[in-house]
Amino acid sequence: MTTGRIYDLRSDTVTKPSRAMREAMANAEVGDDMSGEDPTVNRLEALCAAKFGKEAAVFACSGTQSNQMAVRVHCHPGDELLSHETGHIVNFEAGAPAALSGVSCRTLLGEGGMIDVPQLRGKVRSGDQHLARTRLVCIENTTNVGGGRAYPLDQIERVGAWAHELGLKVHVDGARLFNAVVARGYSPKDVGRHVDTISVCFSKGLGCPMGSILVGSADEIRSARRARKLFGGALRQAGIVAAAALYALENNVERLGDDHRNAKQLAELITGIRGLSVHVETVETNLVFFDVDPALGHASQLSSALEARGVRIHDTDAQRLRACTHLDVSREDIAEVGRILRDCVQKGFRDLPGSPIGPYARG
Repeated sequence: MTTGRIYDLRSDTVTKPSRAMREAMANAEVGDDMSGEDPTVNRLEALCAAKFGKEAAVFACSGTQSNQMAVRVHCHPGDELLSHETGHIVNFEAGAPAALSGVSCRTLLGEGGMIDVPQLRGKVRSGDQHLARTRLVCIENTTNVGGGRAYPLDQIERVGAWAHELGLKVHVDGARLFNAVVARGYSPKDVGRHVDTISVCFSKGLGCPMGSILVGSADEIRSARRARKLFGGALRQAGIVAAAALYALENNVERLGDDHRNAKQLAELITGIRGLSVHVETVETNLVFFDVDPALGHASQLSSALEARGVRIHDTDAQRLRACTHLDVSREDIAEVGRILRDCVQKGFRDLPGSPIGPYARG
């Protein structure tokens, strides 16, 4: 294992709060959030509701928690939600829709992890007593396994209009929604007007140590608070972490464009390495998926070779890896990562330990 410089591109969840963010946290005014008395949490919730054009918001511990709060709000036991087959809600939240809310998941196909009306048509079940009731459409913006793709606004509008015409609700897993906002040039309010609830994670590219927000109507957020309590995530003096989120919203949104440019730079460097392949044109935000020629070895073996050189990149399946750029990785760092990656491939890695079954980069 290397003892030198570490370049951690496993996920933007590895980001650490800056000194200025820590100062904001240390100076936060706090109270009992369960009683609605934490002024910093209240300020964050009001700000986020306004940003997305919604009536209310509730602070949560994590994106998984806020997503599952939304599922609980919109669905009853025995109901069904629709999602892309790669969606985080249906794959990487420990079976929570079924375990916590008795909700089943029906998965759909779609390019880049995104769904559109053609994939949704015909997927709403009839009211027959034998069938689950289709209640909710979940979209992920940006997509994770889909490649960091950002939904075009007109596609969100189409999905929302289709769902609402049929009496369905729409939830956005917006763990990296501000990446989409920066990449596509629309506003949070532009997204909010077409959907019912949105979950946004603060602990990814925005650089906070924890926290997520769920926005929606006043009634939906009242129900979400009850779900938060039921799921064990009730908060007390949460202003300490809400202050980090407020700092991030003021200082760390526009700089997400730097991460996108760094991801594109890394993808371009990868195109020059024989035995690796990447689709540069699909790198829209801060995620770079690239493939390893099986003749060279498994992705996990390359991941091991990189780890020994101080570069941490997850293998996601037998021949694929995912790199994630973030605020703790500079443009100069990306150039060095590219150099190390090229060197590891040229030297070979077939003899290193590894498995053809990747652990998948979850966050």
